[in-house]
Amino acid sequence: MIWNLAPKARAFRFVGHQDSITGLQFSPSGDLVASSSKDRTVRLWTPSMKGESTVFKAHTAAVRSVAFSHDGHRLVTASDDKSVKVWSVYRQCFVYSLNQHTNWVRCARFSLDGRLIASCGDDRSVRLWDTSTKHCINCFSDCGGSATFVDFNSSGTCIASSGADSSLKIWDLRTNKLIQHYQVHSAGINSFSFHPSNNYLISGSSDRTVKILDLLEGRLIYTLHGHK
Repeated sequence: MIWNLAPKARAFRFVGHQDSITGLQFSPSGDLVASSSKDRTVRLWTPSMKGESTVFKAHTAAVRSVAFSHDGHRLVTASDDKSVKVWSVYRQCFVYSLNQHTNWVRCARFSLDGRLIASCGDDRSVRLWDTSTKHCINCFSDCGGSATFVDFNSSGTCIASSGADSSLKIWDLRTNKLIQHYQVHSAGINSFSFHPSNNYLISGSSDRTVKILDLLEGRLIYTLHGHK
């Protein structure tokens, strides 16, 4: 569903996937929507009344996440087939695959400049890939339990990853060192987001809470209750 936030405006309802939808993102320009599904496909939708979509097929198992590059030209997907795949948005085709994870891949994201991809998964590792050479240039393997979500901060100097063990870790990519480790939730973390200033991070957990961290002071500042 795509909801129009103007009062009395109708929502768009798109149908096409054959199984649960696991990931969803607007393109940076806002004129496309990408979705990933357990039906092994990725779809690219035009958010209009017609709701037409292009189907991308190359994964051989459930696709867990989908994300646009910041220029809107590429998509990156993560799948239970243990691969990360990159797709061309305009040519609407599969471009290349990154294969070194040894278990299901949960999440993959582009850096702001598009030169790097970070991915994480059930092999308890976070991997950093160079998009020009297609090589894995680093592997952070000190994740306790499955790594559930990964993302770059807006300046591209750090990546964070969250775990099923409720930990949240931040690495500095200039030194490849773990610089912060938070254990503030009491259950697995499902997703998080850096504030555009990079000074804060917000996380959502199976413990039913949303928490906001102050990254400059290195501490928890708010816990939000409301979800049941």
